[in-house]
Formats: sequence, C-alpha cells, structure tokens
Amino acid sequence: MSTVGLSFSHWRKSSHSDSSGGDCVEVGETTSGVALRDSKDPGGPKLAFGRGAFGALVSEIRAGRYDR
Repeated sequence: MSTVGLSFSHWRKSSHSDSSGGDCVEVGETTSGVALRDSKDPGGPKLAFGRGAFGALVSEIRAGRYDR
C-alpha cells in the first residue's frame, strides 16, 4: 500500500515509546488501513498496512516475536 495521497486523521504515540527521545513510534489511521511513522521525523517515511496485516503484526509483537 502506498501512502501517497492518503490522509491521516490523527497520529497517536505508542505508550511504549521512550520519552527521552528513544524509540518513538506513532500510529495513524487512514481511509484504507493503518500507518506507522517515527515521531522524531513526522515528515519522513511511513509504513502502511491493511487493517488485517496490521492486526497480525500487533499480535506478533504482543506474543514477543520481535523482542530483543
């Protein structure tokens, strides 16, 4: 999914983001899915997902699949 031309109604910062400028991820809803961006670079690149794919990603994150 391309983010070109998508409008984002609202960006929310992750509750797990570091307040000292560390890991800062924001989630934005689009008309066709969900997008992620680095809150330190709001004009930078965004990752866009369909709702099902984003739900699967969240499930994997919650299961600890990407823990370091």
